[in-house]
Amino acid sequence: MLKARDTKGHILSQKEHITKGKFSFMSEVYDAYEICFISKVPPHQRGISQEVSLVTKKGVETKSYEGIGEASKLKPLEVDLKRLEDLSDSIVRDFALMRKREEEMRDTNEKTNSRVLFFSIFSMCCLLGLATWQVLYLRRYFKAKKLIE
Repeated sequence: MLKARDTKGHILSQKEHITKGKFSFMSEVYDAYEICFISKVPPHQRGISQEVSLVTKKGVETKSYEGIGEASKLKPLEVDLKRLEDLSDSIVRDFALMRKREEEMRDTNEKTNSRVLFFSIFSMCCLLGLATWQVLYLRRYFKAKKLIE
């Protein structure tokens, strides 16, 4: 049995009673996926070795350019150009995503720096207030005990 799920628990692909084959699922969102292979072997066949090969592909890798070339009657050079065009589009999208993440990280870093600054200023004010109170308290205590004038 084969079952593929996303992080929200939605089942993207499910096949039962399979012995071999190629399986695929498509998703429009960037997410982590859980792919489970479950083997239900009858008791008299236990101990038989089973082999599972898992090859995952995403993005441009999943397209079959040979099929696209045959359907559109493209020459091999045109198919290669189509592959390169899709690859460059994918790289541009990845760079845009990386730029967006970098901006988010920079904003988070700046917020954290300002919070640390305000916290350190608050801590210094508290320490100065406590030090002043301690000096005044000890001064009053020593005057009460007549150790200082």
